Amino acid sequence: MLSSGGGSGSCSKDMAVELGDETHVLVVDDSLIDRKLVERLLKNSACKVTTAENALRAVEYLRLGNDTLEGTVSEVNMIITDYCMPGMTGYELLKKIQESSILKEVPVIIMSSENIPTRISQCLEEGAKMFMLKPLKRSDVKQLKWHLMKCRN
Repeated sequence: MLSSGGGSGSCSKDMAVELGDETHVLVVDDSLIDRKLVERLLKNSACKVTTAENALRAVEYLRLGNDTLEGTVSEVNMIITDYCMPGMTGYELLKKIQESSILKEVPVIIMSSENIPTRISQCLEEGAKMFMLKPLKRSDVKQLKWHLMKCRN
């Protein structure tokens, strides 16, 4: 199940990417509580948020693996995904995104409740822009916004 909602206001002009003033973030997590927490933090920072309860739903939403349809989905400016999910891990989702000619430039943030250095290194080496420990906090959103601006410049 996917859900989408807008922010209450607008992101700074530096962060706006083809959506007028709103930054669009896809949040992927099998935990409803974690998904809602990240969604609320991002919406409070004036971002549009779409959520997916697992990586397979995210693949459907992003239309990965179907080159004729790829890119027809509304612009996503950042993807935040949990590492450990049933069916497909966040790491496997990251690899699929990196293989996409259209989506490989979209920053992917991996989050996990487990602080495992080899896992963190593996994700960063594969192309994740950040690895964050759950639960996310308001200060983490500031880091995400900074990173999004950096990636877009």
